[in-house]
Amino acid sequence: MRIASNNAYESSVGNLQKRQSALTEAQERLTSGKRVLRPSDDPAAAAVAERALAAQQRSEAQLRALGASRNAMQLSEAALGDGGELLAQARELLMSAGNGSYADSDRASIAQAIRGLRNDLLAVANRQDGAGRYLFGGQGADTPPLVDAPGGVAYAGTDGQLLAAGGTATPLSIDGRAAWLSAEDPAAPGTTVSLFDALDRVIADLATPGRSGDQIAATVSRGLAEFDVAGDQLASWRSRAGEALNRLDGLEQRVQQAKLDAQTERSEAEDLDLLAAISDFQNRQSGYDAALKTYSIVQRMSLFEYLR
Repeated sequence: MRIASNNAYESSVGNLQKRQSALTEAQERLTSGKRVLRPSDDPAAAAVAERALAAQQRSEAQLRALGASRNAMQLSEAALGDGGELLAQARELLMSAGNGSYADSDRASIAQAIRGLRNDLLAVANRQDGAGRYLFGGQGADTPPLVDAPGGVAYAGTDGQLLAAGGTATPLSIDGRAAWLSAEDPAAPGTTVSLFDALDRVIADLATPGRSGDQIAATVSRGLAEFDVAGDQLASWRSRAGEALNRLDGLEQRVQQAKLDAQTERSEAEDLDLLAAISDFQNRQSGYDAALKTYSIVQRMSLFEYLR
């Protein structure tokens, strides 16, 4: 069998190109830190890595939704706490108004102080989170959900709660009507009373001159009873916000673990064994060096090189 020098030359060039390509691939894997750079490198591992990446992205989206819900519930819990404190101050003022030695001017001053607290409570009920959502806007409100109208404070939001879209439904708001305007009426079981209506009645009664001691006592008694049930209602919703925060803690831990599991699965599927990769690169580099030497030898086997 006769092997021409041209055949030997082409064979050495082909081997050199293969060695160079293999060395480039090994170098690319080392610099990227990935064993699977393309689906063709390992179709099964690439499919596993793709599924793990999708699961990781879902977990990250769920964590963002949980973060938004946590922020809303923390702000809502703080707002309800502030509302409870303001209502407690109004209650103390109302109790002092029952003092028989007070004149109409004294009670008018108390009414003015309660009016200031009432306006502060309305501002608390219309608080927003950092994203521009109203904490007590229910299922959504583009304007303040509790509106101060001539007939009293009305609810302009949508009843219910706004929920975060992602995995498990978590709250982004609280039903403002239920929290602020729907305490059980102590004078008429089965009906509700608005905190702001109770405040408005007390303010109007205390600001009216010439009322008798019995009338003032009745105002104080009814007002205290309504303030108490309204305070209980705020405390109940504050507890719900706290329960939601506790639930979010558990959900966040589970989602974090799911994200970690997905990252681990993806890493096992496509990440590089660095020590094995370095050894493989060195072997391929030695093979490439040998191919270069062979090529240089074959080049000198030409008849023209011999005659030179």
